[in-house]
Amino acid sequence: MANPGYGKRDAPDQRPRTNHDFAHLPPREAAVAAYIDRLPGGADISVKTLAKHLPYGQWALRTTLNNLHRAGHLRRGREHLTGTAGQLWITRTWFTRTARGDDWWATFTRGDVPQESPAEPEAESPEEQRSRPTRSRAFILLAALGRSTPVLSLSEADCAALAPLVAEWFERGVNEESVRNALTAGLPTPVQHPAGLIRRRLTSKLPPEPPAVRPPLRMLECAKCGVPGRAEALAGGVCGECRGETVPPRAPSAPVDASAVHAYAAATRAALIDRRRERPRV
Repeated sequence: MANPGYGKRDAPDQRPRTNHDFAHLPPREAAVAAYIDRLPGGADISVKTLAKHLPYGQWALRTTLNNLHRAGHLRRGREHLTGTAGQLWITRTWFTRTARGDDWWATFTRGDVPQESPAEPEAESPEEQRSRPTRSRAFILLAALGRSTPVLSLSEADCAALAPLVAEWFERGVNEESVRNALTAGLPTPVQHPAGLIRRRLTSKLPPEPPAVRPPLRMLECAKCGVPGRAEALAGGVCGECRGETVPPRAPSAPVDASAVHAYAAATRAALIDRRRERPRV
């Protein structure tokens, strides 16, 4: 593991892991990518550390990581540490098993995660439809209330009707234990209508929406020279100079007339003489 705050960071919005995530890569790159993908967040994925655990040398691993840059699985960059008074930037290394293009990484550095269009679901057989679970997280919580608190036993219809209200609590960052305590604490005696009581508590005790979190400032680095730059200028994670692109020479400015140069020099000398005359003698 790397020092706290450093190491591998998983990019958001990745597809579920399969056995063919890196089939499009060469064997060495696929093996290294599969190894990194299974490491936990915060793991040290520097060249020296990877060389201690993989059967490749540092030069080979450095080339492999650069190839993963080009394939869209890896990006190095810097991120501004929020909550600090000064301009403190720390090094980040983002990895994704889902290959991303330059446009996706550019949007990611701005704090957004572009949503991909969902794939078309495959047709399910009647047996698969019957075996597929249909109960949501909120439905399960409501159905289990009667086990710990019998006076709050609900019917299946009541659980289905109240589940959207519980789901709204989950969307605001509340866990199951907090929802359960809000519904069961301080119950009246007796409970005449469990479904009505739960509906009233879910509505009146609904916590406020979490404050909007400002996305951190990020910038990416060139995979070869490490120079930071805009994500749009790092095609495949490599800057234009490392790609061999030449910068067009700057057009020379028009020559200045000699008489204008002499006039400017004369005016400068006259100003210096006048200032020297005005200086008081000691």
